[in-house]
Amino acid sequence: MTAALAEATASVSPYLAERIDLAIAFQSAAKLNLHEAVANHFSLAVDDNGKRFLINPNQRHFSTLCASDILLLDSDDKDVMNRPDAPDPTAWGLHATVHRLLPHARCVMHVHPIFSTVLASLADSRLPAIDQNTATFFDRVVIDEGFGGLAFEEEGKRIAAKLKDPKKSVMVMGNHGVLVVGSSVAETFNRLYYFERAAETYIRALQTGLVLRVIPDDIAAKTADEIADYPGQAEMHFAGLRAVLDIDGSHYAQ
Repeated sequence: MTAALAEATASVSPYLAERIDLAIAFQSAAKLNLHEAVANHFSLAVDDNGKRFLINPNQRHFSTLCASDILLLDSDDKDVMNRPDAPDPTAWGLHATVHRLLPHARCVMHVHPIFSTVLASLADSRLPAIDQNTATFFDRVVIDEGFGGLAFEEEGKRIAAKLKDPKKSVMVMGNHGVLVVGSSVAETFNRLYYFERAAETYIRALQTGLVLRVIPDDIAAKTADEIADYPGQAEMHFAGLRAVLDIDGSHYAQ
């Protein structure tokens, strides 16, 4: 960060670096068409127990969000929804509940990208391993078949209960969209990006009407483990996203 940029953003505190990462994720999601109008939410825990977290403000387009716009909330705060700057009620119901109940889910990204949502709309929402990207998610996806309406607190509790296994980092939310968790913004965004690409590959393969060449389970599991252990990919992907925004002159850090 340049001295001028550091000075311009010095008033954004606390958790400036974390706010900037989220702002990069929001603006990148808009560029990649992973967002949906002024809906959908990303959040990031900032304390050890996961209860204090950052999240986007109510009804703001991802492409406009900067570090200073992002809210800092406490999932145990009963008065959050009574304040003038209250978050979206479904953001609070889903993200606050997941952060309160699942400390390992440091970052939570919930969106309705088209191919993941198409997958979530199928009677069988499983993602078979038919290429490297789909194999990435072998035995790492939870399918939620109990859609109960908008994600207020009770729906958040039900969803969190299905994500207790730290290995299960993606939830296909039946009739809804996708929810991805991870240890950092970079890891979670990378996972979201590749899951949407994997879903697109599968949906487009189905559209051919031809028989799919499914990878055997043992090879799919081996591939998933190899990709999970591949060094630095998420961080380098995220650095690239930041560089693109810098070239474009984005004010994400303000």
